[in-house]
Amino acid sequence: MSTRILLIAHAPLATALRECALHVFPDCAQTVIAIDVLADVSPEDTLLAAQKMIGEPFEQNTLVLTDIFGATPANVAKRLVDGVQSRLIAGVNLPMLLRTVCYRHEPLDVLTQRALTGGAQGVMQVACEKEVPLSS
Repeated sequence: MSTRILLIAHAPLATALRECALHVFPDCAQTVIAIDVLADVSPEDTLLAAQKMIGEPFEQNTLVLTDIFGATPANVAKRLVDGVQSRLIAGVNLPMLLRTVCYRHEPLDVLTQRALTGGAQGVMQVACEKEVPLSS
């Protein structure tokens, strides 16, 4: 059984990340759900729309990935997972999502650690300009 992965982020990021995941892992369509949070929709309405989209009760063993800690998507996600056997990670990036989808069959706690590792390892300086000495 796969862990369900819920992306909730500022529009259109959640949908864009899901489409990237489907490009690499086309078989994950039933596992990865995206909810784009629109700028002109209240947090309460966003929460209601999210609950309607994912269904009630909230499915156990869901890994929720959101973009910015403290922003509306993260706050809505926090309300979704309160009291439920799920995990919430803020700061989603594509390497994190791909690592998560790749290992979605693992237990939730292991998957959460893989997501954090994938996200951190996916951020690196690849190239830099030649260092220019400071003049005195």
